[in-house]
Amino acid sequence: MNDNVLHRIRNGMDGFSKGQKRIANYIFTDCDKASNMTACRLGQITQVSESTVVRFASQLGYDGYPAMQKALQELVRGKLTSLQRIEASGDQINSGDIAGSVMQQDMDTLRSTIDGIDRTEFDRVVGKLVRAKRIYILGVRSSSFLAGYLNFYFHLIFENVTLVQSAAGEIFDQMLRIGPGDVLLAIGFPRYSKLTMSAVHFARDRGAEVIAITDSKMSPLYTLSVASLLVHCEMISFVDSMAAPVSLLNALIVAVGKQKSAETAETFAEMERVWSRYEIFGYEDDE
Repeated sequence: MNDNVLHRIRNGMDGFSKGQKRIANYIFTDCDKASNMTACRLGQITQVSESTVVRFASQLGYDGYPAMQKALQELVRGKLTSLQRIEASGDQINSGDIAGSVMQQDMDTLRSTIDGIDRTEFDRVVGKLVRAKRIYILGVRSSSFLAGYLNFYFHLIFENVTLVQSAAGEIFDQMLRIGPGDVLLAIGFPRYSKLTMSAVHFARDRGAEVIAITDSKMSPLYTLSVASLLVHCEMISFVDSMAAPVSLLNALIVAVGKQKSAETAETFAEMERVWSRYEIFGYEDDE
């Protein structure tokens, strides 16, 4: 948490040229706007060349300007209001083809998630879930449907799952018996909910382990978890794009199911008998 882009700039200030100091000061003054500027535009605003901006990013230890820009965006995303998000993302959406533009962004996010997912950490998370005495799943606001989706399938695999409902007064009631050997799987993306953070602190105080599904190492959930899966949740106007998080949950469900293959097969065999007996699903002849 102490290695964010602003700390790097502050620590390197004494070694900057006059032009680089203008870039640094502008970022400190208006980080939100700077995070969405191209190197060329940032250079124009601070009256330096584009190459000076690129060298500035490299001097901070980033592999080019796009890497520094991404670090800035991660820093500010959790603080933007809905109106600021609409303004910041205005240039990302092609108003002439909104459907194609949004879906293309989702595809790009999925590709970057595939490249960036830590496979070793993924396996650690699967192992902790399989061994957990009890699993609590929490997601609030736009993350609540992710929690519900995961709960739907985990209930078919495990006997020890609790979906923590997100009403403020009920969260702690439902987690009252959480303790050592239990896992709280907390899902949270910008803007990070204080309710989620309170539940995480509560679980830790009770001796449970916290597994986070969140967007970056800048997330407050990251530092409070014993294991975490980082997945891109891109900002598309006022909407959080959940394409990559849902895909990650699918992978997690399949991986856990394979670890408990015998129990999973038995459960679904029993469910098929129940569905058939009570005619849960229709047949072509019924239509």
